[in-house]
Amino acid sequence: MSDAPDTLLEATQAYGAKVLRLRLPFIGELRAYTLAKLRHDLIAGATLTLVSIPQAIGFALILGLPPGPVITSVVIGGFVGSLFFSSRYHVFGPTSSISIITAATITTVVAANPGLELSQIQLAVLMAFMIGVLQFVAGMFQFGEVTRFISLAVVVAYSTGIGLLLVSSQLHHVFGLPAARGGAFATNLWGVIKGIAQGQASWWAAGIGAGTWLVFELLHRFRPKWPEALFGLVVTGIAGWAFSRGMHTVPFNLVSGEGELAAQLPAFAGLHLSTAEFSVMPSLFGTCVAIAILGMLEATSITKGLAAKSGQPVEPRQELAGMGAANIACALFSGVPGSSSFARSAVNYQSGAATQMSSMLSSVVVLGIVLFITPAFGYIPVAALAAHLIRVGLKMVNPAQIRIAFRSTRSDAFVFGITLLSCLFLKLDTAIYVGIGVSLALFLRKASAPSLVEYTFTDEGALTQLEQGEKRRNDAISIVHVEGELFFGAADLFQEQVRLMSSDSNIRAVILRMKNARHLDATSVMSLLQLHEFLQKTHRHLIISGISPDVENVLNSSGAIKEIGKENVFPAEANLTASTKKALLRASHLLQGATADVRIFYDKKREESKATAPQKNFPADHSHLNDYQI
Repeated sequence: MSDAPDTLLEATQAYGAKVLRLRLPFIGELRAYTLAKLRHDLIAGATLTLVSIPQAIGFALILGLPPGPVITSVVIGGFVGSLFFSSRYHVFGPTSSISIITAATITTVVAANPGLELSQIQLAVLMAFMIGVLQFVAGMFQFGEVTRFISLAVVVAYSTGIGLLLVSSQLHHVFGLPAARGGAFATNLWGVIKGIAQGQASWWAAGIGAGTWLVFELLHRFRPKWPEALFGLVVTGIAGWAFSRGMHTVPFNLVSGEGELAAQLPAFAGLHLSTAEFSVMPSLFGTCVAIAILGMLEATSITKGLAAKSGQPVEPRQELAGMGAANIACALFSGVPGSSSFARSAVNYQSGAATQMSSMLSSVVVLGIVLFITPAFGYIPVAALAAHLIRVGLKMVNPAQIRIAFRSTRSDAFVFGITLLSCLFLKLDTAIYVGIGVSLALFLRKASAPSLVEYTFTDEGALTQLEQGEKRRNDAISIVHVEGELFFGAADLFQEQVRLMSSDSNIRAVILRMKNARHLDATSVMSLLQLHEFLQKTHRHLIISGISPDVENVLNSSGAIKEIGKENVFPAEANLTASTKKALLRASHLLQGATADVRIFYDKKREESKATAPQKNFPADHSHLNDYQI
C-alpha cells in the first residue's frame, strides 16, 4: 500500500502546527530579566502612563462614552497585548483613528435601527470582539501579509483624513456648540460655522480652548521633554476646579458632564451574545473588517519602524495575534476597541523600555491613578480636552509624507487624493476599501503591460531587437520576444499586441519567444489559444519557444500544448538561442521549404556540458561553433 496518504497527513499536521503555534515572547524575556531592565521598564512605564491618561479621556469624548470603558481598553488591552507582542515597544490601546470610526459606526447603526435594544457601550464591546477575532485569525494564519499590497499613499491619505476628521469633530466643543457626534467632515464644519453665525457660540469655551492651546505651545517650546498633554490638562483642570468652587453654575462644560470616571477595577463581564447582537452583526461586519485591516497596517508600520531603529527583529504574526487577543480581552471586560498606538509606542521606545514589561507596568499604574485620583479628571473643561485632540489630529497630518505621495508618481497622487476625499465625504470603512481598490487597480494596470518586441538574428548569430523600419531576415517569419507578467490583467493586451505585430500579410509563422514570460493563468492561456485559432484561420502558424518549467506546467495542465501541438512548443535550454533555433527549423518545415535567411550560432561545448550561465555575446573566434543555415 502506498504511504502517500500518511505523508500527506503528516505534512498537513506539520503545517497546521506551524500555523497555529503562537508563543508568548515575554516569557522568554523573563529568563534574562535583571534589575537594570526593571529600572528601565519602570521609567518607561511611568512616562507612558503620563501620555495614556489624557489620551484615554480624549478618546472617551470622541466616542461619546463614559471614560470607564476606554480606561479598560488601556489597562486590559495594553496588558494582554504585551503578552503576545514580539516587539518590546509595541503598545496597544484606544487610538484616534479607531475611536472615530467606532463612533461614526455606532451613530449610523443606532440611527438606522430606532428600536435597537443595545446601548452604545454594548455596540462598542461587540465591535471589539468581532475585530479581535478577525485579527487573531489573521495572525495565526499569516493573513496580515496582504498589507504588503496596500500602497503607502493609501495609508498616508487615510491618516490625513482621520486627522482632519478629528479636528472637525472637536470644533463644536471648542466653541461650546451642540453637534451630533460622528458627523461627516463637511457637516461638522457647517455646523460650527452656522452656530457661530447664529450667535450660539460660547466664548468661555473658545477662550479656554485658546488658552489651553497656548499652554501646550509654551510647554512644547520651553519644556519639550515634559508631557505637554498631561501638564496642560492639569493646569486647565485646576482652573475648572477653581471655577466650580467659586460659582454655583460653571459657564462651560466639564468632563464630569460627559460621564464620570468609575473608580473601580475593570471587572470580567464575559460575552453575552443575544438575538439583538446577532441581528446587528451584519451591519457591523464591514466596518470591523476595515478596522482590522487598518489595525494590521498600523501594527506593521509601527513595529517595522521601531525595529529599524532598535535592531530588534519582530514577528508580524505575533503582533497581529496580540492585537486580536487584546481586543477580545477588552470585549470580555466591557472595553472599547483598540489598536496599535503610534504615539504611545514611540514614547515607550524613546523612554528606554527594555522589555514588554514597561507596557504592563503602565497598565497597572493607570489603574492605580484611576482608583485613587479619579475625581480630579472630572474638573477638566471639555474645551481644553477638545483643544488637545485637535493638536493630536493635526499631528496626524504629515506634510513630508504627503509631499512624497504627491511627487513620486501620478498614480500615487491620484490614490492619495481619492482616498482622502473618500475619508472626508464617505463612511470611513468605505473609504479604506475605495483607497485599497484604486491602489490595486492602478498596480494591476502597471503590471499588466507585458513587453513585446520583435527580434531577429544578426550575421554573428546573436538575437537582437528589430529596429523600426528594419527588414526581417525572412518576411515570412516573425520572432516576437515576450517579457513580463502574463496574468489575467495582461492577457487581452498581450493578444492584441501579437495580433497587431502579425497583421503583416507576408508573415506566415509567428514565433513567440517566452523565456521571460511569467505567471501565466487561465485567462492568459485562453488568450494564447484564441491567438492560435486566429492564426490558423488565416492559414498561419504559432510556434512557442523558450518556455520555463513553470510555464510549461501551466500549458500542459490546461491542455494548451496539446491544442497548439507539442511539436510547436520548445522549452528553454541552457543555450539562449537553442530553442529559438529549433523553432526556426520548425517554421521552415511548416512553410514547406521556404528559406529563412538566418544564421544561428550556438556553443556546442556549452550545450553538451549543460551549463546554466549562458552568455549573450560569444567570443570573436567562432571556430568551435556550429553554423546553421536555414
